[in-house]
Amino acid sequence: MPMLILVRHGRSTANTAGVLAGWTPGVALDERGAAQAAALPGRLAQLPLAAAVTSPLQRCQETLAPLLAARPELPLHTEDRIGECHYGDWSGRKLAELADEPLMNVVQQHPSAAAFPGGESMRAMHARAVEAVREWNARIEREHGADAVYLMCSHGDLIKALVADALGLHLDLFQRISVEPCSVTAIRYTPTRPFLVRLGDTGDFAGLVPREETPADRGGDAAVGGDAGAP
Repeated sequence: MPMLILVRHGRSTANTAGVLAGWTPGVALDERGAAQAAALPGRLAQLPLAAAVTSPLQRCQETLAPLLAARPELPLHTEDRIGECHYGDWSGRKLAELADEPLMNVVQQHPSAAAFPGGESMRAMHARAVEAVREWNARIEREHGADAVYLMCSHGDLIKALVADALGLHLDLFQRISVEPCSVTAIRYTPTRPFLVRLGDTGDFAGLVPREETPADRGGDAAVGGDAGAP
């Protein structure tokens, strides 16, 4: 079965502003995110990609633009099911403000029970992402062979949910996983089980440098939607 390369979009203007973007239109890559995207073709140069699949959101499309320019023959497909979680009424709000919402504790500690007001549940997000990958695995194998490698550009919570699925983890444990902007995660699927072979690889260790603690850090909370990565 195929090897799936999961790329989180580059750092966005919402990441740096501390805003939960969701499906808010017009959220673009910031300067660092554009540089991360520009470096992606070199990082993936040795991989014989059969196809690229992207979330419909602008920040993912901008992330893949340099790769597609470097590989004009690479087929591109858009897949709504790997788009960001529908955060509903939380979309566009500051994460610092959302930290005081009672629902945030559910999102952190019991995400399988979390449903965003006016949006979707994290359980539904997880189910659609896993379904999409299973269907794309079958399609890529059918069209390109069992040893094919393909790429999906998606979002932090989606990628974490797919990693949890690959590891056989309950959704309630997925907040223990972290993927930085423009990081590469690789999952090799087989007929009996998936193998996680890379997780959140950015090619550098800047994200490990100690930083000034925030209240969320002290509480051990995960960044909903994904953090902004290294400064």
